This record gives sequence, C-alpha cells and structure tokens, in this order.
Amino acid sequence: MNDRPSLYLLDAYSIIYQVFHAIPLMTGPAGQPTNAVFGVFRDVLNLIRDRQPTAIAAAFDGSGKVFRSDLFEDYKANRSEMPDDLQPQIPLIRRVFEGFRIPVLLFEGAEADDVIATLARQAVDRGMDVFICTSDKDARQLLNEHVFIYNLRKQSVLDVAGLKADWGVSPGQVVDLLSLTGDAVDNVPGVPGIGIKTAAQLLAQFGTLDNLLENIAKVSGAKRKENLYTHADTARRARELIALKTDLAIEVDWDALTRDGVDHAALKALCIECGFHRFLDELGADSAKPPEDEWPVDRYQVVDTPETFRTFLSELEAQPRFSFDTETTGLDPLRAELVGMSFCWKPGEAFYLPVRGPAGSKTLDPAETIAALRPILSDPAREIVGQNIKYDLLVLGRLGVELSESITDTMVLSYLLESGERNHNLDELARRLLDHTMIPISSLIGKGKGQTTIDTVAVDRVAAYAGEDADAAWRLDAILTPKVREQGLWPLYADLERPLIAVLARMEAAGVAVDVALLNRLSAEFAERLSGIKTEIYELAGREFNISSAPQLRQVLFDELKLKPIKKTPGGEPSTDAEVLEALSNEHPLPRLIVQHRQLEKLKGTYLDALPALVHPDGRIHASFNQVVAATGRLSSSDPNLQNIPVRTEDGRQIRQAFVPGEPGWVLLTADYSQIELRILAHYSKDPELVRAFEEDRDIHRVVASRIFGVPEEEVTRDQRRMAKTVNFGVIYGLSAFGLAGRLGISQADAAAFIDAYFRQYEGVDRFITQTLEAAKAAGRVETILGRRRAISGIKNTTGRSRNLAERTAVNTVIQGSAADLIKRAMLEVDRRLRAEGMRSRMLLQIHDELVFEAPATELAPLAELVRKAMTSALELDVPLQVDLASGPNWLDVAPMA
Repeated sequence: MNDRPSLYLLDAYSIIYQVFHAIPLMTGPAGQPTNAVFGVFRDVLNLIRDRQPTAIAAAFDGSGKVFRSDLFEDYKANRSEMPDDLQPQIPLIRRVFEGFRIPVLLFEGAEADDVIATLARQAVDRGMDVFICTSDKDARQLLNEHVFIYNLRKQSVLDVAGLKADWGVSPGQVVDLLSLTGDAVDNVPGVPGIGIKTAAQLLAQFGTLDNLLENIAKVSGAKRKENLYTHADTARRARELIALKTDLAIEVDWDALTRDGVDHAALKALCIECGFHRFLDELGADSAKPPEDEWPVDRYQVVDTPETFRTFLSELEAQPRFSFDTETTGLDPLRAELVGMSFCWKPGEAFYLPVRGPAGSKTLDPAETIAALRPILSDPAREIVGQNIKYDLLVLGRLGVELSESITDTMVLSYLLESGERNHNLDELARRLLDHTMIPISSLIGKGKGQTTIDTVAVDRVAAYAGEDADAAWRLDAILTPKVREQGLWPLYADLERPLIAVLARMEAAGVAVDVALLNRLSAEFAERLSGIKTEIYELAGREFNISSAPQLRQVLFDELKLKPIKKTPGGEPSTDAEVLEALSNEHPLPRLIVQHRQLEKLKGTYLDALPALVHPDGRIHASFNQVVAATGRLSSSDPNLQNIPVRTEDGRQIRQAFVPGEPGWVLLTADYSQIELRILAHYSKDPELVRAFEEDRDIHRVVASRIFGVPEEEVTRDQRRMAKTVNFGVIYGLSAFGLAGRLGISQADAAAFIDAYFRQYEGVDRFITQTLEAAKAAGRVETILGRRRAISGIKNTTGRSRNLAERTAVNTVIQGSAADLIKRAMLEVDRRLRAEGMRSRMLLQIHDELVFEAPATELAPLAELVRKAMTSALELDVPLQVDLASGPNWLDVAPMA
C-alpha cells in the first residue's frame, strides 16, 4: 500500500454536514457563521499534513434530477432544507478547496458518491491507492485491496478486514446488506425488523440477496419470513438505489489532481475574512513571500551608556511623535519590574534602553533614565504610539510617570476598524497588515517549567525583540490611523476610546478589596455541602461513580436507571448537559442533584478557591478591563472575569459578599442603569407606547404584559409579567418561538402567538428591526449610537420572525453596542468629575450596565449625586435615563438609596 501513489477523495457534503453539526456555531469578523468553514479547513489542513496525499479531489452532487429519483419518487424525501446558518458557508468552503488547490468534481445528474466510485475505479486502474473521506455507509461497497475509507475525525483507516470485523461481511455483500436494512439517511426502505447484525447473519448463511430471497422458506423465525416475503421487491429496489455507479463518463485531468502546494495568498485572505488566524502558522511559509531585509532586528541600536543615552535623548526631544514600548519581568503590570524601553520614529530604526539585564550586562541606571524621560513621556504636545498602551501606563505609573494623553493605541485602532476580529495583538496585526512574523517571546524565555524572565536574556537579544515591537507599532500606525480617519471613526477613538484607556488603567491600579477569610469559609461550607450531595447521588445511583465523567454519568442515567435520552452530543452519545438534566429532574431526583453538584463545584473552583490566589499584597484583586474583545463594544474583564460572577442564585450571590471597601470607614456604592437596552430600543424604535411608558416611569414589563394579555396593569399576574419580561428582552435578539417556548415552558404555537401579539402592539419595534436589517444588508454593516461599526454579512430576511445568526447579530450590535457607548461615556464623565472635585472616592469596577465605587462614608452622598448626574446626562435619548443607586458594606449587602 505504501509504495503506491495515493488519491484522497473528499465526499464534500458528508464532511460539511458532519463538521457543521459537530462544531458549535462560530462567527467571523462580519458576524457570519463560520463553524463549517473552520471544520473543513482544519480537516483539509490535517489531511495534507498528516497523510501527504499524492493527489486529492472533492466531490459534490451534480445539479439536476438524479436517476435514483426516477426509480423511487421518495428517494431522499426526508432530507430537510439546508440550515440557514450553513448556506452562506458553502461559497467559503469552495474557497477553502480552491486555496488548497483541490479540484472540485461533479457530474450532471449524478451524486457525489457515484463520482467517487467512478474515480476510485479509475485511480486503481492507474496503480493508485484510494482513500475515501466520508461518513456515508454506502462507500463501504467500494472497499478492496487498494480502496480504503479514511475517517477524518478519528484519523483511522477502514479496510476489508475492518469491514469484516465491524459488519461481518465482505465488500461485495455491502449492497445486499444495506438493501435488507434500508438506509434511513436517504429514505431508502428495507425489510422491517432486519438490522445490520441480522442482515450479516442472513448473508453469511445465504451468500447473496438473490439467494436469500429464493430461499426464504429456509429462514428461521415466522415474522422474519413474513417480512422477507412481503418486502422482497422493496429490498430489490433498495439494491438498485444503494449500488454506486463506477462507470460515469468522467474525463479527469489527473495532473490537476496531483498536489502542487497551496495558494498562500488566497488562504491568508480567507483566514483573515473568517478570523482563523491560528491556521496561518500551520500553513507554513510562503515561498513567494519577499525577504524581510527591511526588518533589521539585528541592527536596532542598544543605548546602554551615559554617552549614548545623552545622544539618544537629544534626538528623542526633537520628535513630535514616536512609538514606545516597555519590557518587563512578567505579564502583570502591577507586579512586574521594568527591564527596558524601546522607541521608534522611523521604519527599520529602533532604540532599546536596558535598565535591567543578566549579571555583568551594561545597563542604564533605572532612576536616572526614568527621571530624564519623564518630561518627554508626559508632554501633552507629543503623540506617543504604542500597542496595548494601558499596560505601559500601569508599569510607568508605579514609577511616577504619567504618559501624555495624546496616545495612539494601534490595538484599539484595529478594533474600531474590525470589531468582529477576535484578536488584535501585535503578532496578529503584524502578520495581517505587515506580512511579517514577529520574534516569539518563547524564543527568548522558553516555555513551561523551564521558562525564565526576560531580564535573564542577553541584552542584544532583548533589543532585537523590543525594537521590533516598537518598529511594528510605528508601521501599523501608518496603516491604521489613516484608515480610522478615512472611515470617520477618529472622533469615536479620540473622544471615547482613547481617554477611556487612562480611566481603565486607574481602575485597574485601584483594584477591589476582597475578604479572603470569607471566601475560605464559604469554600469550606461548599465542600461540606458537596460531600453531602455526593453521598445522596451515590445512594440514588446504587453505587459510586465519577460524577464529573460524562460516560459514567450516561451509564448511570440511561443504562442503569433507564431514563430516556432527550438529545445527543455531536458525537452521537446521549447528552448530559444542563438542559437535559433539568428536563430529567421531573422523572428522577438524581439529575437535579447532579445539577446542584455541578453548580456548587463550579462556584467553588472558579471563585471561592481561585480568587484568593489572585489577591495582591495590598489585599486587592486587580482585574484587567479589556476594550478590544467584545464585538459590540462592551468591556470585558479577565484575571479574574468579574463580569461573570453569578447573581441569579443565592449561592452565586454569596460570592459578592466578599468584595468590600478597602479602607476603614469606607462603603461601596453601586450605580446600575435601569433597563438600559429597552430604553435604547425605545429611543431607536420611536414606538409611542414604549416611549410613553418610560417617560411616565412605569414598570415596562407590566405595561407590555397588560397590552399583550389585554388586562389592566394592576391585574397583571406575576407569571404574565415574567412572560412579558422574557419577550421584552428576547425580541431584541431574535428569540424564536422555539426558544421562547423552551424558556417559558409553553407550546411553540402559544409562543409564536405571544411574539406576534407583541409586534402587533409595538409596531415601532417591528419597524426598527426591519429597517436595521435592511440598512445592514445594503451597507454590509451596522452602527451604534456613537458611530461604532461592525461588518455584517449573511443578512437573508429583513421581515418575518425567523432570524439567522447574522440577522440576530445585527440587531444585537446596535442595541448592545449603543448601551456600551453610553456606559463608556458615563465612565469618562464620572472620572472627570471625580478628579475635578478632588474626591478620594474611586471607581473600581464596570460590570455590563453597572459601575461600582468605594468611598469614605462622608463622601457617599455627594458621590451618589455626582454619579447620578453624570450617568443620566451621558447621552441624550428620546426617553429619560434612570440610574439605580445602592450602598453598603459589601457588594451583596447594598441597600437602595433614595
């Protein structure tokens, strides 16, 4: 087998549907679905790398009616239409094949299976080994000593011996076996009551289908005999439908099938369009790429003596703009020590100033260097360019240096231009925009247990790395700043995102105090409860098992307790996810206990045990707030993710109790926008009833329930209000009747009627959604209230109730993105007023629509008034903004303020 050239035949739609259902829905930078494209790209890349085929081709179904439909009118009649989120991915998948230079083959009136069967025969005749990449059972009839089936998921090969071990038949018996069993996938009926095992036993006894049907009297079992007599013609017809054609008149250019590299430019463009940046490394080097002599990393200048520093300083003083970067001993800017700084103001020229290095290295005096640079770095007349400048702000802030407010952050600029991109780090931007691969930090400090810190690396090597960072930022600025200005996004950057960088840095530097003793006590309590729940689970199961093991849990629930599976995993196993366990809780108490155990275990591991390890020596957690992650413009947080601390359960809320003021005699203040996304919906939709409800400060959910159910507001029940609340938020994001039915526990018909009633009562909302989708379809993007943009592709329906992913994303971005604009404006105004008033109070956290502050008790009242005024005046909407204020000794026990 190994001595013969190999041909790999891809059954395109078999692979496409398999990855589409196996991979959770993914979105590209323009909000387009990409999970199937990702799966096919990954499969092809792995196949080429691991199997190194001589030749490769992809087969698609041909257009027009296939001959099997003439034989059986209901052939494939049970096939549903292609899912809405798969359709727009097919052209992209075609581009995957084009980029990998894989010919696409199809034949008018024939299915892909027949094309593959014909090519397999021709290839064997040409002395090749053939590997068919498919999940279709039909292909097993093609197996022989030179034809194999290759499983892309398991990377395994099925041969004749494997078929015999699995089904107990030879390749020549596969068609007869499937004729008896039928093929539900293609709606080909067989003989009732005969499965694979029985069919194999019959063929082992009688050899062929014809011989079996001639000797039905010899078959054991009265019912089986009856079924064979009754459905003999059905089996014969199935044989005609299942047998693949190996004699199509296909003329193949075999030279075109022979692998000849890839189209790097096409694949790179596709990866960027879909956001598959990690694939770029795996594709390998492009031999057509020009040499990188223009990146003279070995010639960046090291400034390590008083004399060279004075010369450098005089040149720097003459620069109105320059790029700047710090090198430190770690990734935490509030703990890492400064190692050096790099500067650049001309492409290909950079300077590195080391202030720390290995023993015996020549370095500058840290204090003297910082003192000399401080006036330049803080000069408001100079513009400083950098990548992720917030990090540098925090590092230098600990050294008493406050950077100029005239900063240009290339990471933020990239985000404003391509908010849907998942990654805006320097390595990715250099690769995407400069076609340059940066020196990896691992090449300097290593990885894993052997990793060192950069201050132990030779200064000249650090200079190359640091100089390249400053050089890349300078070159990126030359590309990004003009684009931001041309697209009218500079005001959004200059007036909102740029000043926010310093505000976030101040919040991160302040941190939030944590009661570690309380977290430890809660952890011990949770451990005791988990132990008790585990004992109950074992008693109900009748034995001990690994609760965290899905296979073991499946065995207990479905094999031993005989509970009915509700849905399957992408791998075909019965699912044990939260939704399934909740549903099964009505039939048996064990699933409910599993849910409780999972929830407690997650809270304990994610927060109670993890948070204490993140507390700095000052007793505070200093989370990072990220501007360039959420495509809608929302901030996110990390290390830890404070925005995910749960509030819906009592156990989750207890964790908030550990967040406390960091000074004696201080209190916490929370300020939360009331129903901000619904207010923005009212502003955009101009719906008179929604606007009036907010103007009159009425309970919006009660108002909606009153109008939908046709009852006075005072008679709205709690359940009716709950249903209206679900619809209120659901309609913004295209909640379907199916989704609403699941959330409310009602029928899909009732849910659909409920949604229709909402839109009849609030026609302005319906009109806003339609107009938003029409504008997105025409412009290929949507905009928020302050002009933030997100590219959108794949808008299909601008009317109706059913929404695909792109359509949901479009409306969500406008509403949620405008809410993000609003709270950012509010943060800037609050910060400005706090500093202007000279107050000691600090803004600590931003959690979606909520701000958290700490303040001396004596400042609480004026702080509350300041925050209320700043937040309610941050933007002028057609409806009034309302802020709910609360204060208390911790984040949980805050009481509303008048």
